Amino acid sequence: MNMKFIYQTWWKVIAVLLVLSTFYTGLLFKAPRLPIIHETIRNLYFHVPMWMGMLTVFVVSVYFSIKYLRHGREEDDLASVECVNTGLLFYSLGLLTGMLWAKYTWGEFWSGDPKQNSAAIAFLLYCAYLVLRNSIDEEQKRAKISAIYNIFAFPVMVVLIFVLPRLTDSLHPGSGGNPAFGKYDLDNGMKIAFYPAMLGWSFIALWIATIRYRIRLIENKRNAIN
Repeated sequence: MNMKFIYQTWWKVIAVLLVLSTFYTGLLFKAPRLPIIHETIRNLYFHVPMWMGMLTVFVVSVYFSIKYLRHGREEDDLASVECVNTGLLFYSLGLLTGMLWAKYTWGEFWSGDPKQNSAAIAFLLYCAYLVLRNSIDEEQKRAKISAIYNIFAFPVMVVLIFVLPRLTDSLHPGSGGNPAFGKYDLDNGMKIAFYPAMLGWSFIALWIATIRYRIRLIENKRNAIN
């Protein structure tokens, strides 16, 4: 992810086309008639891709945090924090779509399921990252400490969301011995919508992060002039 990639348009066009195709195939193509969840399985095309978009920009944020610690460039710090901000947006969308799905399948928005609780803890972990940044006035110190925090926060988040729930009993598919959709129920019709959605929303997340990054660069230059 460099300046040349940011200003290219081909990947943005692909992102829009993939997401639009997902709305068409995801809402109109046939989905498996499963007990309890019925048509709500179509939320899979939106809920899981939100997490994938979140993971994509969080990985990029760690990359730029490492770059900042190596080179100390302000641009790398800005790219890292804007990727985290974008990741929290997609994190929130992942939580909301998951809560909506839980209401129709488990009977309530928040049932205290281990995966829900772990996701909430990981969300607060990244919110603490933003609080930490805002609590430090000195720019270089703020960038360095937040970069270190971000590098360690990412693996903790992965453990909380993808590892610990698999070790306990859980209602969530793919956790606690409960099989994931992909193992039995993700038929070819759903794959046509699901995989493009994963890629498309990941590109959309990167696009939003690059826009936020460029806005921050303009604001910093304007502040420097004033």
